[in-house]
Amino acid sequence: MRIVVLAGGIGGARFLRGLKSAAPDADITVIGNTGDDIHLFGLKVCPDLDTVMYTLGGGIHEEQGWGRTDESFAVKEELAAYGVGPDWFGLGDRDFATHIVRTQMMGAGYPLSAVTEALCARWQPGVRLLPMTDDRVETHVLIDDPEGDGRKAVHFQEYWVRLRASVPAHAVVPVGADQAKPAPGVLEAIAGADVVLFPPSNPVVSIGTILAVPGVREAIADAGIPVVGLSPIVGDAPVRGMADKVLAAVGVESTAAAVAQHYGSGLLDGWLVDTVDAGRVDAVEAAGIRCKAVPLMMTDTEATARMAAEALALAEEVRA
Repeated sequence: MRIVVLAGGIGGARFLRGLKSAAPDADITVIGNTGDDIHLFGLKVCPDLDTVMYTLGGGIHEEQGWGRTDESFAVKEELAAYGVGPDWFGLGDRDFATHIVRTQMMGAGYPLSAVTEALCARWQPGVRLLPMTDDRVETHVLIDDPEGDGRKAVHFQEYWVRLRASVPAHAVVPVGADQAKPAPGVLEAIAGADVVLFPPSNPVVSIGTILAVPGVREAIADAGIPVVGLSPIVGDAPVRGMADKVLAAVGVESTAAAVAQHYGSGLLDGWLVDTVDAGRVDAVEAAGIRCKAVPLMMTDTEATARMAAEALALAEEVRA
């Protein structure tokens, strides 16, 4: 079976670990979000790609869900001693090495897709990890300017990490996405897949940003294969993170049904909601999307594998 998964960071990475357990013989291609990418200290940082790579390669800090295990922060402390910021984005020493290698390779002319393949050669994640694009795309969030009367755009990482999404988001813009091209292999993977899965990643700034790259949404919608998603909203609240803040910015309620309707029946064929949201099933199916209520809490790899198996089973129901 050939599976394509659109993935953001922590939620996508943990879902992929369960998917690999549920379908050990599957050929899995991951299209990773690069809208979270940011340049810091002269380095190209790709948080979502690295989270997938570290998680599946056995190097992730399990409690955090991001960054390296057994990390130290000597470089960060030295930069702070020099007064060099930003101090709100914590890069560890082991993590710095990844960004140095990436930046050097890109400076030598290699595209991000080739660099990602080279980095994965070390980590052996057991999936083919592709960035959504080799072009520069950065998600920005429009907020009220605390130092003025108007509004200003800040990088998503500043909104998410420094501000902790504590102020309202008025708009979410994947800057550069409209001019980007899918990375090599992305459209081919979709065309050759048996199923496409949307894990419980952020529907606006993770999966939504991937779908904003011209050609990706169209390729998925036209592939003629089941497209199944898993709700990141359980009991009308995000399982992790602050997805409700960016959903509000695009006019979508924080409910499992509203997120399914946001994707739309033209794209989504099947949708899994948590058992606590069983009352939302009818609303999803009224929108033309097959829906089923199952446990959706990724408490461990076994529970996540059961979620992935349910998603694949729903895909077969849709196919039939």
